[in-house]
Amino acid sequence: MYRQALTTTMLVCTAVLAVGQSAATPVLRADRVLVLKKERSLQLMSEGEVLKRYRIALGGDPVGPKARQGDHKTPEGAYVLDSRNAHSHFYKSIHISYPNDRDRAAARRNGVPPGGDVYVHGLPNGYRWVGASHRLKDWTDGCIAVTDEEMDEIWAAVPNGTAIEIRP
Repeated sequence: MYRQALTTTMLVCTAVLAVGQSAATPVLRADRVLVLKKERSLQLMSEGEVLKRYRIALGGDPVGPKARQGDHKTPEGAYVLDSRNAHSHFYKSIHISYPNDRDRAAARRNGVPPGGDVYVHGLPNGYRWVGASHRLKDWTDGCIAVTDEEMDEIWAAVPNGTAIEIRP
């Protein structure tokens, strides 16, 4: 009798925990990402509605679009989140398809390399403890940075091939 009551209690507790976890952490699915540089905001969108907003840090020289390699600017324009790296130098990273044809043509006209390696990413490995305070200063080389916990949400919500628009 005792064993049956214990087993029943364990099953009920497991079911309650499972329901509580699924209710507490809904899985977001975004069909578009919108970045507003001036507002330091990344928004996950679905069918034109904002699902979630994140505060972000940008490149160390954030005003204006990326024009060349090494300018520490975050690009502006329409791109695609085209690949991901779970083992990057930062806690997870999703690649932004910069430079596009327009960016390459502009760099060619100016006689400079356009640069590349622009990502949405978490904090540098080993710096999780910094948390949200990383946003006190724009610090990336032109990427879009969020906390590691936020990166987990974005990683789960945004499949490869998702459009990302970066506005001034």
